[in-house]
Amino acid sequence: MSTNKTAGKDNLYLRIGTDYYKKVQKPLYSGDTFNTLKKWSKGEIITDEGKEYIDGIKKYDGFCNIPSHTDYKKEINHFYNEYEQLDHQLQEGSFDKTESYLKHIFGDHYLLGLDYLSILWKHPTQILPILCLVSNERNTGKTTFLKWLKLIFQGNMTINKNEDFRSRFNSDWASKLIISVDEVLLDRKEDSERLKNLSTASSYKTESKGVDKIESHFFGKFILCSNNEENFIYVDDKEIRYWVLKVLTFKREEPDLLETLKIEIPFFVNFINKRKIISPKKTRMWFTKEQINTEALNKLIKGKKSNLSTELKEILKDEFVKFEVDELKYSAGDLVQLLLKNNVRIRLSEVTEVLKNSFELESTNGSYSKYHLAIMPKDNTYITEKTILKGRYYTFIKSELNSKEEC
Repeated sequence: MSTNKTAGKDNLYLRIGTDYYKKVQKPLYSGDTFNTLKKWSKGEIITDEGKEYIDGIKKYDGFCNIPSHTDYKKEINHFYNEYEQLDHQLQEGSFDKTESYLKHIFGDHYLLGLDYLSILWKHPTQILPILCLVSNERNTGKTTFLKWLKLIFQGNMTINKNEDFRSRFNSDWASKLIISVDEVLLDRKEDSERLKNLSTASSYKTESKGVDKIESHFFGKFILCSNNEENFIYVDDKEIRYWVLKVLTFKREEPDLLETLKIEIPFFVNFINKRKIISPKKTRMWFTKEQINTEALNKLIKGKKSNLSTELKEILKDEFVKFEVDELKYSAGDLVQLLLKNNVRIRLSEVTEVLKNSFELESTNGSYSKYHLAIMPKDNTYITEKTILKGRYYTFIKSELNSKEEC
């Protein structure tokens, strides 16, 4: 009787090294769940399952995380592979609806999209660009794309919200093949820097609540979806990591699209398993900058510049109020420091470009007065003082700034 009990449940618990674990599904902010192993005491297992149960628990020397879809192994040299095995039964068959849908998602980049998906399947540790699907319109199929990929890669993909990505506790996504963020808004420069660094990283420190950081191999690919085409993430002018695609709205709504795509998954997966990748590997991210350059990326870069102009105008308006003057003079370096105080990190060259193109200003070389507030020790009140500086500076007129704001 005890033998049957053990045989029926021996996949629920594992012993890794000297610790026991239980397989559980942990929920995320997004409503998605992911499979994980939670430490479980030997005593509680005995309480729940009986003493004889312990002898039937599978034992491993430690953890590893080695992704494969073509030659998967759960146990490698007595180590437990945390990468999950997929349960697809590959079959020959037609996937007309999937083909039509992917042409809708990737547009002119359809063949490049097939290569991207083929690389994900055949070479899961290969570094790839950060894929971004954007559109201000609704009913485009962006979220359906994430759900469809989740059906293909199952527990090896996670659909997150911004809070999941920004949290310092990353154990729920750091070991996944695909890390997606739906309705993304990661517009802080530190978000972008973290994302770019991770997209080309080979290792990463995983951190769980109450557990020390563990450095492990990282092979995650990022996919972002946003309804904001201009400002969902901070990008540089010479960006090479982002592949941004504008997705058009469907001509007619298809409420059962995901179910139709699900039926075709065995046929489509069989196709990419056999398909030859057309694009040769030319960079560490496989594709070249020219291959993944799009108008949607250019629009994102322009949107960033527009944001900087708006931020700078708001800071200058506050400065006029603070010092009660009609004219202010600042060097580009002064403005970089003002932006930094407002948590906007920016390069000097970007500030000068915005001043030239958005403010239509040219710098003057010479002496200029810079205002600052000084505290009076007797009554703790502030007074405005001036410091004379030399260098290249820009002149801002309060009335002109307000008139441009109205325009």
